[in-house]
Amino acid sequence: MKENKMGTMPVNKLIINIGLPMILSMLVQALYNVVDSIFVARITDGTAAGSAGTAALVAVGMAFPFQMLLVAVGAGTGVGVNSLLSKALGEKDHETVERAANNGVFLSIVSAVVFFIIGKFFAGMLIRSQGGDGLALKYGTQYLSIVFMCSFGIYMQFIFERLLQSTGKTFYSMITQMTGAVINIVLDPILIFGMFGFPELKVAGAAVATVTGQIIAACMGLFLNLKKNHEIKINLRGFKPHGPTIGRIYAVGVPTMIMQSIGSVMTYCMNRILVSLNDAAVAVFTVYFKLQSLFFMPLFGLNNGLIPILAYNYGARKRKRMISAIKICMLYAFGFASVGFLLFRLIPDKLLLIFNTGDASLITYGVPALKIIAWHYLLAWFCIIGGTVYQSLGNGMYSLIVSVARQLLVLIPAAYILARIGGLDLIWWSFPIAELMSFAVNCYFMYRINKDIISKVPDGV
Repeated sequence: MKENKMGTMPVNKLIINIGLPMILSMLVQALYNVVDSIFVARITDGTAAGSAGTAALVAVGMAFPFQMLLVAVGAGTGVGVNSLLSKALGEKDHETVERAANNGVFLSIVSAVVFFIIGKFFAGMLIRSQGGDGLALKYGTQYLSIVFMCSFGIYMQFIFERLLQSTGKTFYSMITQMTGAVINIVLDPILIFGMFGFPELKVAGAAVATVTGQIIAACMGLFLNLKKNHEIKINLRGFKPHGPTIGRIYAVGVPTMIMQSIGSVMTYCMNRILVSLNDAAVAVFTVYFKLQSLFFMPLFGLNNGLIPILAYNYGARKRKRMISAIKICMLYAFGFASVGFLLFRLIPDKLLLIFNTGDASLITYGVPALKIIAWHYLLAWFCIIGGTVYQSLGNGMYSLIVSVARQLLVLIPAAYILARIGGLDLIWWSFPIAELMSFAVNCYFMYRINKDIISKVPDGV
């Protein structure tokens, strides 16, 4: 096996080469998440002005924690496969490369079956458990059941994109992601409002548009892997699960799953706290997450590019390239986060007007919320890059500890206490408070990961 570009190309050029397509594709992913909410916010259902749109936003917001759980399983499996594959490529271990790829596809299929069952029988119960009722319950159940029952699309998309990313072929990964996102964006208004002869499906239309884009992206990802990704062979004929390989995938992937699932738990708990204060507050929280994705999704795209670079050069024993990649990615991450900070602080009203439900409460409650939450951007960039470094070097437990501490031990208790003390005027301060704690812990873990792992890697070039 010849030397991959991840071990030879100048680091800054490599980050741009691998990261830029993923950043662009993540931007499109973020855009279609925002577009979904923009359209559902304009739904009318024979109710008071703006109430159906607000109910639709609340429904999507209440489906979101469970959608995050679905994504967490796929993302964790993908991170585990990506890390194992990239390290094996750096070590020229072709047998491990093929085992990782095929076992990754198998695990994705199993995950899709599990979520199909959950979506079929438990979607309504999950929405109701957050206090959802009326239109919010109706819309949320429809949306969640469709997303869960058709999850095979996103799971196949996840794994095929990770296989492309692990060998540095992020341009093809970008094609699959952008294709799925564009299809979703195009279908959203058609299926939500019933255009061109299609039935008016309202919130269910947003879900159908989403899963259709995912299924088509998955098919394209499979095709590109078979035709373009010659370093990896996908062949499930006569396949048998390989326990040691699955164990190595989940050794890195499970902390990621748990870490992102903790985000699901946090969102679920926040929804319950907010709905006890004001239904519109749940809509504000949903809009915040959608807007945040415009700044964090590109950062996650940068992270997805950093994982194979670090893992490969760790396997190839090239410390200088590892350190250089971390520093450069931190600089870019700070830039993305700074844009989010400035926009949330300076023009929160204009950002909220994008989601025009016709309900003035969205602006009333949303403007002070965004201005307060904005402060966490100034620290979040460092914490996100730190988590990626730990995962890439096989120490996902550090990421897990930080995530548990931030979202469960600090953010939710702080939100509960602040809600009791000052209601919506104070609750949003729980976000910068939690980020401050996360920053302190990440500083310590970055010191440890450098001392225990990075400094012991030979000083390669």
